[in-house]
Amino acid sequence: MPLWGVPITGLLTSAGLAGLVLGLAAQSTLANIFGGVALTIDRTYKIGDYIVLDDGRRGRVSEIGLRSTRILTRDEVEITIPNALIANSKVINQTGRRSPKMRIRVPVGVAYGSDIERVRQILLEIPGDCQHTVAQPEPRVRFRALGDSSLKFELLCWIPEPSLSGRTLDELLCKIYQRFQAEGIVIPFPQRDLHLRDWPVQRGDSGA
Repeated sequence: MPLWGVPITGLLTSAGLAGLVLGLAAQSTLANIFGGVALTIDRTYKIGDYIVLDDGRRGRVSEIGLRSTRILTRDEVEITIPNALIANSKVINQTGRRSPKMRIRVPVGVAYGSDIERVRQILLEIPGDCQHTVAQPEPRVRFRALGDSSLKFELLCWIPEPSLSGRTLDELLCKIYQRFQAEGIVIPFPQRDLHLRDWPVQRGDSGA
């Protein structure tokens, strides 16, 4: 279709495509902006909070922008996440409470026949020897279940902040293993007993 002798069909097509691209870009930008507004109104987190996202990524919030949020992981890597994505995900704020303390759980299995009171006593003593555990609240030990291959206990203790959970769990497990070895307490592994039967030989069976 010419206008003043100039064909404009191509121009209209290009303008339509450009408008579509701009519309999609604006939609994404507006979604992130509205997501940021929603996060601010809900006070989901603030700078300095330690958060865990749906996909398992975790870190400390270093910046909250209009379009995105930045978190610093324990590997010292900064991740930029669109606010729209966070607003539509489950966010665990591990430091959103009045106190930044966090409780960690350590499952422990011991062999049947173990002295359960001695096991309980040893597990209660171990957090006091660890670098990053706190004395209050006091650690607890729970006898959780009679498992297929072991008696299942759980040690519960507190750390000052969530970022210390990995190294504290490592230290606790090492000390539990060392103490159990020294005390002769067995940590079992799953096993099965195989029973073989002697079947009667039928008549006419050569046994070959």
